[in-house]
Amino acid sequence: MTVLISVDDLSALQERGERVRILDVRWRLDRPDGREDVAAGHIPGAVYVDLESQLAGHGDARDGRHPLPARDDLEGAARSWGLDDGDTVVVYDDLGGMSAARAWWLLRHHGVQDVRILDGAFSAWRNAGLPVEEGVVVPPLGTITLVDGRAPVVGVDDVAAIADRGVLVDARAAERYAGDVEPIDPRAGHIPGAVSAPTADNLTEDGRFRSPSELRDRFATAGITDGDEVAVYCGSGVTAAHTIAALAVAGIDAALFPGSWSAWSNHPDRPVATGDAPGASR
Repeated sequence: MTVLISVDDLSALQERGERVRILDVRWRLDRPDGREDVAAGHIPGAVYVDLESQLAGHGDARDGRHPLPARDDLEGAARSWGLDDGDTVVVYDDLGGMSAARAWWLLRHHGVQDVRILDGAFSAWRNAGLPVEEGVVVPPLGTITLVDGRAPVVGVDDVAAIADRGVLVDARAAERYAGDVEPIDPRAGHIPGAVSAPTADNLTEDGRFRSPSELRDRFATAGITDGDEVAVYCGSGVTAAHTIAALAVAGIDAALFPGSWSAWSNHPDRPVATGDAPGASR
């Protein structure tokens, strides 16, 4: 699986006039609407993607803050981005790929074969001195047809068992895993048996993904090796996709728990562990 594309390779595709669709997925917890930032400057031709309304569904709190969108809804959004069947798609953000990875995972999940995350995100593009344009891009309506989900997914009733037979990865910050802080969700801690592997550690200091060998070493330290059954969760299923991408770079397949901690913690009957180790139920 080819997960990443460099700014040089993306620029070369554009210079050759090859068909490539670029999606700008600006989002962060403290600034979920990225329209203003995208309008102020984006990669030429990039179409803004609204994570909250287009890359997530809506449901009960027990489903989590960002449940997966229905296939038909995502297909309608993808057509509004100008996507056609067979397109090469590049996704990026200004967060090291942490929100763009949600688009990467969803499009792959629904059958888009050639979708890449821009390594280094928007900052790498700007730092390379490549052109930036302002305004809003509204492409012609696309005709893409998405398929039913193909990537492995686990639900709230099945996710804890992954820790018994494989590796369940908590991709949140270490202090949230330990239960020392919980700024968003109703309970603090982690799913019993889960190991901590914060998403931010997938990246180097300059915001690019670590090399495959570095990522393999990082995940091996967390007890993950090729051939293990692996599932990943985070706060609400967004940054977990980044860790799934990093695992793919390392040659390791992983499932997503879409509801993540926001779903688990909204089920009072589900056990919770605290501390900096997988720990016991509380």
